[in-house]
Amino acid sequence: MKLTPRDAPRFFAKPEPGRTGVLIYGADAMRVALKRQELIANLVGPEGEEEMRLTRIPASELRKDPALLSDAIKAQGFFPGPRVAFVEDATDTLAKTITPALDDWQEGDATVVVTAGTLTPRSALRKYFESHTNAYAVGVYDDPPTRDEIEAELAKAGLRQIAPEAMTDITGLSRVLDPGDFRQTIEKLSLYKLNDPTPTTPADVLACAPASTEAEMDDVLHATAEARAGDLGPLLARLEAQGVQPVGLCIAATRHFRTLHLAASDPEGPARGIARARPPVHFKSRDRMVRQAQAWGVNRLEAALELLIDTDLQLRSSSRAPQAALMERALIRLAYMPRG
Repeated sequence: MKLTPRDAPRFFAKPEPGRTGVLIYGADAMRVALKRQELIANLVGPEGEEEMRLTRIPASELRKDPALLSDAIKAQGFFPGPRVAFVEDATDTLAKTITPALDDWQEGDATVVVTAGTLTPRSALRKYFESHTNAYAVGVYDDPPTRDEIEAELAKAGLRQIAPEAMTDITGLSRVLDPGDFRQTIEKLSLYKLNDPTPTTPADVLACAPASTEAEMDDVLHATAEARAGDLGPLLARLEAQGVQPVGLCIAATRHFRTLHLAASDPEGPARGIARARPPVHFKSRDRMVRQAQAWGVNRLEAALELLIDTDLQLRSSSRAPQAALMERALIRLAYMPRG
């Protein structure tokens, strides 16, 4: 049976006993691994691995010895309790090995958990689990976690009192960090708030958050919007050394100034406009961008957007002008605009 992304978190948190197996597949190995860890932990409990109720079978070993899975499914351990046979990094080539073992599954046998990378709808392994009456197939996609998933992660870490502004910041972090980094940040926040009964604040989140993965790009955009033309040369040189293309920088600058224009145009003020921006503005940049929107004003921001759109057209045209120089000139012109 297919398990939808909406129902999967509930199942992983409290898996139904007596299921034959679960296939977890997806392009992002980290996301798949985190879901698999959660599922297995909730199937066998905290002592399951120590009590040898979890059998790990790498795909490479199963190819060498196809009987490994059947043996693990039927084996009875010394300790009572649910058992799991985990096949790691399976591919479609193992479908003919895995499916007979699951066909022979009976009540009381170990639950089979299989992880895989990307599987197309034609995949034999995926088709088998999706058509099975007592097994699940779960696709793990690169979508950011839902509000329920974030709250569950916070509760698991013992963080139950979260100020609304801090929750907004945590949600923003979940959209810019990969799942592993986000979970580590939550764990770090939990340790940071250990024995502190006060609600988690934005300052607490800021103290535990990792540096932005796009810090160099952000530095260029902030220097431009804050009229620091003198800082642009070294910053742009670093970006160019990292391989950032002028078109990509232009797209990022346009997005930044559109957000500023949205904030400056908001009838409830720039702070409210920044809060409404989609995708959400990274919380570390929020206050700076509010000040930038106030300094620029709507008219100058519209002029800035016109300049960026013209620059984008030039960069994508057949002009022989050096693209890096075109982009640098545009940013310097922008940096001088607020002074005009």
